[in-house]
Amino acid sequence: MTLFATILFQLCLATLGLAAPVSTESMDNSWQYGTGGGLLGLVVLILDIIVFVEVLKSSRPPLQKLVWCLVVFLFPVIGMAIYYLFSNRSAYQRGSGYETLA
Repeated sequence: MTLFATILFQLCLATLGLAAPVSTESMDNSWQYGTGGGLLGLVVLILDIIVFVEVLKSSRPPLQKLVWCLVVFLFPVIGMAIYYLFSNRSAYQRGSGYETLA
């Protein structure tokens, strides 16, 4: 599990490096650069990391976790929307609280 977490962390760092603004022109309207950088790119990155954490903490089989992480990694905005619409998250949630004592 630690190797997988390390690789996922490195992929997230690589995504952060690619989220830099692609234009070298004036930076006064950086929110308009889209997912290539700027404020919108940062928001998409944060939401994708939330999806990664939610997928990895779920009770899904490892192959399903890998597929969902790849979909969200390769298609950040569309993959995140597909995950939230079609993933059946409630069926794979782990227990959200402590177990009751007998």
